[in-house]
Amino acid sequence: MSNRIQSASRPQRKTASRRVSFIRWAELDYVLLGAVVVLSLLGCILIWSATLERDDLTGGDTRAFLAKQLVNVVIGLGLMALVVVTDHRWVRILAPIGYLVAIGGLLLVLVMGSTINGSRSWLIVGGMSFQPSELAKLAVIVGMALVVAERSDRRWRDRVGTTDVLLMLLVAGVPAVLILAQPDLGTMLVLTATVFGVIAASGAHRRWLGILAAGGVGAAVVAVMSGMLKPYQVDRFLAFTNPALDPKGAGYNVEQARIAVGNGGLFGQGLFHGSQTQSGFVPEQHTDFVFTVAGEELGLVGAALLVVLLGVVLWRALRIAARTDDVFGRIAAAGIACWFGFQAFQNIGMCLGIMPVTGVPLPFVSYGGSSMFAGMLAVGLLENIHLRTLASPAARIAPQERLLVRS
Repeated sequence: MSNRIQSASRPQRKTASRRVSFIRWAELDYVLLGAVVVLSLLGCILIWSATLERDDLTGGDTRAFLAKQLVNVVIGLGLMALVVVTDHRWVRILAPIGYLVAIGGLLLVLVMGSTINGSRSWLIVGGMSFQPSELAKLAVIVGMALVVAERSDRRWRDRVGTTDVLLMLLVAGVPAVLILAQPDLGTMLVLTATVFGVIAASGAHRRWLGILAAGGVGAAVVAVMSGMLKPYQVDRFLAFTNPALDPKGAGYNVEQARIAVGNGGLFGQGLFHGSQTQSGFVPEQHTDFVFTVAGEELGLVGAALLVVLLGVVLWRALRIAARTDDVFGRIAAAGIACWFGFQAFQNIGMCLGIMPVTGVPLPFVSYGGSSMFAGMLAVGLLENIHLRTLASPAARIAPQERLLVRS
């Protein structure tokens, strides 16, 4: 009798397991996922257009960069899925390992890295290049979130103390020093803004935000006055203030980017028909200046679509941060939103001439595996936090009731 009961229960357990797995995938934030996928596919098309007439880059294979970026997208989606299905407890256990891997990559760059565009930021192995600083952004966010989460099981109303802030700054400071040693000014700016956002989201006292802001301004002044910045980096800032100072040198990128975006008008010159793009006048157009392809060939409408999709990603990340009761998830999701938001603003701003040229990619759009993999891993973490929030008993309580419970 008991054998029959056990044999009958096995199919039921399998059915229940499949049902749980189905519900898990059905409850993904498909708005976030859809925005990321559309951004990535649009990026592939823009990269294809930017490299179509660039035989110096493609060697005559007009679809080379398109194929490589599609592979990057597929691998990135696989990494995202891996994070989604990983139990949240394992995510927290593996976080320190990911942080150490990122630190190891940054150290390797200083020892055996390759210099591209004046920055020693790349590891080239077997003909493939990787930029460890991209992974470091996510590692710093997760590490800082873990510091606060592991220090104590806090409620939302608890104040993060001085020790917590100092530990978070220590977690961020180690990779920051290694990135400065490359030197990679663009990544450093993004990392600084992200750290500021994470500390703000952690609930630290406002005086810490004032101290960090003042410290950042002071560090920038010292860097300029002491000669820590290389001449080309100083020239980029000067060209930002006045591109006419060196129109054939540091100001060339800014001027050509403005011309390309201005050529687009409302609906653009048509995909694969942009005069600046197809003539190769805009340097690094498939990477740092990919937004100018959308501006010229798809016009204001196409460029606005990119901005709206990026806005959707930020909205969903902040929504996930606001809805979770888990300290680690809240800080990590808010940190990812700060990362994506500032990096997108910096990239689009330099294409429009309202931010200095620093060489940071547009999330999910610019060519490159390092940025794509790090971004997709971050989206996977957001989805993981989202699913855990839905699975918690508090998720079944109305938001108004949750506020009453906390108070």
